[in-house]
Amino acid sequence: MATHLVPALSLQPAPSSRVFMELVPWADRGRENNQISTVRPHNPQAQPGAREVHVSGAADLSAGPDRAQVIVRVASTKEAAAEAKKSVCRRLNYIMQSLQQQGLSAENVTVMRDIRRLENAYYHMEAEVCITFTEFGKMQTICNFLVEKLDSSVVISPPDFYHTAGSVENLRRQACLTAVENAWRKAHEVCDLVGQTLGKPLLIKEEETREWEGQVDDHQLSRLPGSLTVQQKIKSATIHAASKVFITFEVKSKEKKKKHL
Repeated sequence: MATHLVPALSLQPAPSSRVFMELVPWADRGRENNQISTVRPHNPQAQPGAREVHVSGAADLSAGPDRAQVIVRVASTKEAAAEAKKSVCRRLNYIMQSLQQQGLSAENVTVMRDIRRLENAYYHMEAEVCITFTEFGKMQTICNFLVEKLDSSVVISPPDFYHTAGSVENLRRQACLTAVENAWRKAHEVCDLVGQTLGKPLLIKEEETREWEGQVDDHQLSRLPGSLTVQQKIKSATIHAASKVFITFEVKSKEKKKKHL
């Protein structure tokens, strides 16, 4: 007959996590529904009715955006196409030199040029410099410098913050690993409390995973006459990842130390 230890012992370090201990046979658990991902290590030594500790753990991590994109525009309208090109290229060369002096690599800078004839026989030349930044402090320094030097002859778009695919995947993975670590720590403390030894994991199951982007508070939005500030844009683009796992461990009795005569 299987024995059960009712969940009288409960540790709740976070609202989304729980821990309990019960002594049940492996075949009587019945916890295979709605699983997201499951790892069940092979354990040939496990016997029917073996003692186990069942632990759940959760983690909630966040990561700010790791990239920002800014577009710098310069334009000129002249009667002659050559004059329009000359005006734009002069400022464009200045911008490229400034970016190079700040240590930006060519792979993070893209330039597009466009010239067209208007109905009044004038020529309009426009160039766009798309810059990708990994250092937001350097981004602000460069943008402020270009505005000071080129004044109204240059238009700089507000920064667009985003995450690379690798950073998002890393955040998901770290949330799951942290949840597993939290569950293992709780199981270890429970076993110590009841005078037992924590054994190998028999089942690791990620029961829930969630992701969401940060949001700016409504009262902050109501105070803004126009667009969001840089800090509010970063907060809005911050990604949160949560993971909840369920783990079953073996429970072993502590070996008594042999007395030496």
